[in-house]
Amino acid sequence: MDTEPSLDERIIELFRHLGVTRAHVGASMLPDWQGLTTKYSDLVASLTLVCPLALDPSDLLPVAPRLLVFTGDQGARPERLRRSLAGLRDATLVTLPDCLGETWSDVAADRTHEVGTSMIEFLRRVDAHDSIKAAALTEHEGAVAGIDYRVRGAGRPLVLFPMALAPSQWEPLIPMLAKYYCTITLAGAALGVVAYLEARGRLGYMDAVRSLIQAARVRPGEEVVEIGCGSGVLLRWLARQTEGANRIVGVDVNRYLLREAATLVERGKLNDTITLREGNAEALPLSDRSADVVFACTVLEEGDANQMLAEMVRITRPGGRVAVLIRALDVSWWVNLPLRAALKAKVEAPGRVASGVAAGGCADASIYRRFHRAGLTELTMFPFLVPVTNEDPRFAVFQQQQLAALDPVEADEWRKAVTEAEGDGTFFMAQPFHCVVGVKP
Repeated sequence: MDTEPSLDERIIELFRHLGVTRAHVGASMLPDWQGLTTKYSDLVASLTLVCPLALDPSDLLPVAPRLLVFTGDQGARPERLRRSLAGLRDATLVTLPDCLGETWSDVAADRTHEVGTSMIEFLRRVDAHDSIKAAALTEHEGAVAGIDYRVRGAGRPLVLFPMALAPSQWEPLIPMLAKYYCTITLAGAALGVVAYLEARGRLGYMDAVRSLIQAARVRPGEEVVEIGCGSGVLLRWLARQTEGANRIVGVDVNRYLLREAATLVERGKLNDTITLREGNAEALPLSDRSADVVFACTVLEEGDANQMLAEMVRITRPGGRVAVLIRALDVSWWVNLPLRAALKAKVEAPGRVASGVAAGGCADASIYRRFHRAGLTELTMFPFLVPVTNEDPRFAVFQQQQLAALDPVEADEWRKAVTEAEGDGTFFMAQPFHCVVGVKP
């Protein structure tokens, strides 16, 4: 039986197809670049990381002198990144003032000049000491090994992996970068946050989603709307579960994710069941009382939660249901490692890992009171603990976030405990969520 090629194998095939033997690389999400730095560092002339969640210095040692990292100056993440980079003295860190630098931050659009100028200066310094061959490519688009690519500009190759949840991705920077480099932007379901969302839709996280949808009591013929549909993985799952008996609408403000979602809906031959709409969760482009079930999963953390909830209620018909799943940053994790009690309590502390919360966002038990204040009744409320194993792309990211917040002695104890637990197959983590469903009177 044929097996799917690994991400590393796909990337190597892409490089070969394009005739690229060494390139500058820009990225954000860990799985995209980790294999290149640890296994194929000869392919990497330099690595630029934009607002990464966390970093393990051991992944970056081969490219440390050729590493540029952008981060914001707000929240706990910048300090953790600085600690992670402390041992990589040759790396370059650029801190963007008044910037949160979360996964959804649109850094390329909001800080185009700052990021573009710093990046070009850094790349040209690397060029002065590295004989990178210019790419023999004309401007065109294509797909190789499940990775979509677009070539613009000419010169030495600059391969740009997806930039997490940033709506604009790299696009605002392309005019600046393409003046000096052959920029090759990558996309597709195998990369970045799309790969993360698609994988999450196949793993333990779906147990929480399934429980939420069951509590919402979706009936045949009803219209179901997902707010913040991302890659559409939950829309497609629901379409299969209901066997086309429902009209399903996905709304997202992120054009990049909507493009990816549309491609996957088309491939799944679900266009007759699923409709995609561009729109902000705080001002939904849908009519009053137009939907029977409205749900959102890990979206109310990323904006004004009260306004989002008010909009969800507005578009729901009387008797319809509103359902929300959010990360529970006020609830302890479970980390199944043989650690001393004090360190175990530290690594399981609420809110220690995973993305932060935007101003006005909600990632705690106040979601239950917010549903009551929004006028919803017959509330079904339940927390949910989702196991995360090494099959989940979040697993490595969560580990890096843990390590970034430990001192050297604690980090050494963590690594020894991981080795022991991996040896007997018992290492996993579990992430907490809050789930609630309410009925509109």
